[in-house]
Amino acid sequence: MADTTASYHQTEPGKRNKRVAVMLAGVAAGMVGLAFASVPLYQLFCQVTGFGGTTQVASENPKGVIARDMKVRFDVNIDRALDWTVTAAAPITDQIGRVDTVNYIATNNSDKPVTGQAIFNVVPEKAGYYFNKIECFCFTEQTLQPGETVEMPIVFFVDPDIDENRELDTIKEITLSYTFYASDSEGS
Repeated sequence: MADTTASYHQTEPGKRNKRVAVMLAGVAAGMVGLAFASVPLYQLFCQVTGFGGTTQVASENPKGVIARDMKVRFDVNIDRALDWTVTAAAPITDQIGRVDTVNYIATNNSDKPVTGQAIFNVVPEKAGYYFNKIECFCFTEQTLQPGETVEMPIVFFVDPDIDENRELDTIKEITLSYTFYASDSEGS
């Protein structure tokens, strides 16, 4: 009888250890899955709420143009790992609601194809909710061949509803800033 009890106690901890190992593996797999899903989920959250200066996406401006002018400045930052030169578009001042197109100019300074990607933000952050992009190169990987120069267009407008937000009455300028990073994709 002592032998039966001893074997029972030996298998029971073994089953518990396997169960704990399976649970930990499941938690680890879940965390990896969340890591991959976090960027798209965060991007969706920011687009819906305008959080962090995130802009809106539009296909056109259905609300028209208002008499208030807004200056839009463009900024660029480049990660050291990306051997590109990027020139920001010149600032423009236009009526709120008017659809404008500007171009960033990017050049690959290396002797091999390099893939890069840009992320953006808008300052002041509260204005991001009213900044609508119809066309943009952001979040799209771009592969430039050695010495290649490309124009990267942005088609945008500032939503006339910004005029109804009393917190933004004094805003006369919005800055759209892009940070370019080297991508881990083929070509980098």
